[in-house]
Amino acid sequence: MKTERFVLVPFVVGFLSTNCYLLVCRRTGEAAIIDPGTSSGEEVAAILREAQKLSAEVRLVINTHGHPDHVAGDGLLKEATGADVLIHEADAPMLASPPWPWPGLKPLEPDRLLKDGDVIHVGHLRLRVLHTPGHSPGSICLHERSEGLLFTGDTLFAGAIGRTDLPGSSEEEMMRSLARLMELPDETAIWPGHGPPSTIGTEREGNPFVRMALRAGSG
Repeated sequence: MKTERFVLVPFVVGFLSTNCYLLVCRRTGEAAIIDPGTSSGEEVAAILREAQKLSAEVRLVINTHGHPDHVAGDGLLKEATGADVLIHEADAPMLASPPWPWPGLKPLEPDRLLKDGDVIHVGHLRLRVLHTPGHSPGSICLHERSEGLLFTGDTLFAGAIGRTDLPGSSEEEMMRSLARLMELPDETAIWPGHGPPSTIGTEREGNPFVRMALRAGSG
């Protein structure tokens, strides 16, 4: 996807088919990689080759949450680019002590801890952090309001949501988080952690979990 202001390149990585995103500001060439869920050197190299093709400088690695299928490439990318690794403060312990074994995953200390309302600058792009716990305590979404982009991690998928039966998950918090996301404009494009993209309007109308969350919020 390419506009006057940015280039967005999705990759499907790792054995859980995680969506990883390369986001590049076209005006400055600064780039962020969101959810590099692979410890495969080949997959990481493919992402970096694409960045090189775009003459992009990878400055940030942003994790929407701390599960291994979204953070496994953090270390390789930091080593290759010197990029800062960002994660919500509530999920930071998962980087230092991974919650379950994962091939090639090593403990890592994040460079910046995020909280709700923080703004991450990727060149002239502004990603606002929305804390959306439920799938994990520190799950976040990243909202670029002026471009109508929303990176939802494992909070919201096309027609589904992230699991709430894992350690640290909460169905009650997930319902509140979904209701919060539905306050965004219908045309907001959703770029999820797994599966195809969607929009807020599409999920408001057709996602049964979102409808459940909205009913709970109005009850």
